[in-house]
Amino acid sequence: MDPVDELAASLRHAIGRLVRVARREGDDLPAAQTATLGFLAREGSLTIADLARRRGVKHQGQSRTVAELTGLGFVERAPSGTDGRVSVITLTDAGRAALQREMDARADWLATAIRAETTAEERALLERLPALFERLAGHDD
Repeated sequence: MDPVDELAASLRHAIGRLVRVARREGDDLPAAQTATLGFLAREGSLTIADLARRRGVKHQGQSRTVAELTGLGFVERAPSGTDGRVSVITLTDAGRAALQREMDARADWLATAIRAETTAEERALLERLPALFERLAGHDD
């Protein structure tokens, strides 16, 4: 394996672990609910089929998640304007607030970890990473 391949594997592992720990430490909602709220916040109203495709889950499982979120008042269902058999799922203000609490809890955990585990020099390095990661994420093969 060449050094860039090794770096890529190491980064994938470390970033994945960091994300998993931040989710575990910060999330009050189940991952399926948080992911669904996130898609609705980023992309606007979607059908259950659209949400299931984006999340890579079965329609039945996504339907169950939407029912749970509806019960919590975090999403609303409305009939599609073009197909009465299809519901459009919309994020409510309560859902947006719940998602924001989840994101804030993750960021708080990460800020605490950065303060506890890094030096000023390491924090300066970390400040450069978001822009670099955004650039890498925008790469098209």
